[in-house]
Amino acid sequence: MSADSYRVDPDDPRAPPQEVWDRLTPEERAHVIDSLPFEFPLSEANPPEGDPHYEAKARAREVLGGYFSRIGRKVYLGCELPVYYPGERMFAPDVIAVMDVEPHSRMRWVVNAEGKGLDLALEVHVAGERRKDLERNVERFARLGIREYFLFDRGRLKLTGWRLAGEGRRVYQPIVPQQGFYPSEVLGLELQLEGERLRFYHGRAPLPEADEMIATLERMVGEAEAHRTEEAQLRAELERRLAQEARLRLEETHRREESERKLAEALAELERLRGGRR
Repeated sequence: MSADSYRVDPDDPRAPPQEVWDRLTPEERAHVIDSLPFEFPLSEANPPEGDPHYEAKARAREVLGGYFSRIGRKVYLGCELPVYYPGERMFAPDVIAVMDVEPHSRMRWVVNAEGKGLDLALEVHVAGERRKDLERNVERFARLGIREYFLFDRGRLKLTGWRLAGEGRRVYQPIVPQQGFYPSEVLGLELQLEGERLRFYHGRAPLPEADEMIATLERMVGEAEAHRTEEAQLRAELERRLAQEARLRLEETHRREESERKLAEALAELERLRGGRR
């Protein structure tokens, strides 16, 4: 099999089935990957959903990226990245997570080439028809073996999660919230809605978002500046007191020396008078 014998249909781009992929040479595989579009074909394009949709998915990726970077775990996170499973139609969830892989920049996720499928998918729904997210994705993601799938219905402010029913099974079961928190075994975190936001938690403590981290840093800088000002004031007061004490000691020394001088003069005068009487 040659790369020429496997052609990517631009209207229905798909990675080759695994048995076809296995017969390709490294050069032929690279050619196929380059042929897979990283833009949305018209068949997969969805109408834009505005700022609430963009902000929710971008915030989720940013918060998770910061968290995994801080704990030193390699996790690839993508937003609307074209995903190609062998022989399957291309799809692009709002957010994807693949655990324990190099998090370098990618234009597409090709399961054949990466050697691993998605561990988690997150969709954000704001407006329009919900069947894709609530029905078709549930069936498709389970069939593909994506361990967890979460749906944040931004319009209805509702969070739903699914997880594969067991090892080797390709059927989802609902994730049951615990005191309002949806546990993610993939991320090792919990998800919950806070007002109009989807938040991630570790040990029931919310992961900080960018605006919160900026506010915290600004407060720390302000406290540090205030601390430095207070230290400078204390240092100036200490220096003033030390100078005052040194001046008082010097004055006391001068007074003592003057007293001793006068005493010596008086004793000398007394001695002189005594000598005169002899």
